[in-house]
Amino acid sequence: MEKLIITAAITGSKINRDSTPHIPIKPEEIVQSSIECWEAGASVVHIHVRDPQTGLGTQNIEIFRQVVEPLRQQTDLILCLTTSGIPGRNLPTADRLSVLELQPELASFDAGSINLGAGVFSNSPEFLQEAASKMKEKGVKPELEIFDLGMIMTCLNLKERGFLVEPFHFQLVLGTPWGAPASLKSLVYLHEHIPENSTWSAFGIGKNHLPIAMAAMISGGHVRVGMEDCIYLEKGILAKSNAQFVERIVRLASEYGREIASPTEARKILNLD
Repeated sequence: MEKLIITAAITGSKINRDSTPHIPIKPEEIVQSSIECWEAGASVVHIHVRDPQTGLGTQNIEIFRQVVEPLRQQTDLILCLTTSGIPGRNLPTADRLSVLELQPELASFDAGSINLGAGVFSNSPEFLQEAASKMKEKGVKPELEIFDLGMIMTCLNLKERGFLVEPFHFQLVLGTPWGAPASLKSLVYLHEHIPENSTWSAFGIGKNHLPIAMAAMISGGHVRVGMEDCIYLEKGILAKSNAQFVERIVRLASEYGREIASPTEARKILNLD
């Protein structure tokens, strides 16, 4: 079994300080949290940034730059920048894709539209084609975010039409409202439909965070953890840092006998140039 890639999803776009005082909001907080995760064993960080006035997610490239540049100077982390903006608010395509100008090695590619809570997270065919084309032009590998089986079918269709190029890297998202449930059955079902030469990772939302991480780890996949997806380390106990989630997976992987991939090793596994 290949070494385990741990992705840390640092902040997301919506969780605020009313939910947890420990969520990173300011650029320097996101940078510090990312460094702590790198030191704990993460090789990838999934990056959203926040509007300093509202605390909500933003695609402002200058705020992204305040996170990206220090991380490139101080770490060898693989940076995966979000193109989702704020799901449900549906920012203009140009705003969502502006982060590609920073030429990250990975960028999120939400492979279809889905109801999330009270709103619709819209990813139209036109948006997906433009995102795929621009990522190919910039040399950015799409991290294919999969909320249900139809999104895998969409990726395969985009490949047939020349928009996406193999080998793929899938991120299976389990437990969102009206998405694939966070269960072993869902994980196996989705995994059975991805091309054999693909890499894949998975995460569960909220209480399903640890069970899905464990299922992915023992199934040969990779793992995403972090406060974007879950703010509780244990039932009723808030995590004080993203690094706590990384440290736990490193410990469990060690006990299971699966080695942790360094950023250099993760680049090779993910077929990054």
